[in-house]
Amino acid sequence: MINIISYTCIGIGIFFWFWGTSHLVSNKSVLFKLHGLSVADTLGSMIIILGILMKIPSKWPLLVLGIISLAIWNTMLGYVIAHCSTQEVKNE
Repeated sequence: MINIISYTCIGIGIFFWFWGTSHLVSNKSVLFKLHGLSVADTLGSMIIILGILMKIPSKWPLLVLGIISLAIWNTMLGYVIAHCSTQEVKNE
């Protein structure tokens, strides 16, 4: 049963990766594209790590650290890129 739940989590995470990437081909602003990609990528990666955590419970400290790192660094990187892109637009 745990294998089914684990593989389901990994599959859902991969779905979120592709769903976030689909925003890149829209005609919306760069910030909208960045937001959709970063949220879906972060959520997908966290769900994949959760699925791996179910498969290898002995590695929980490293995997929980990975989830926390994703939550912090992906969010911060998204803000930095968004700030740089708005500064570039203002300078033109």
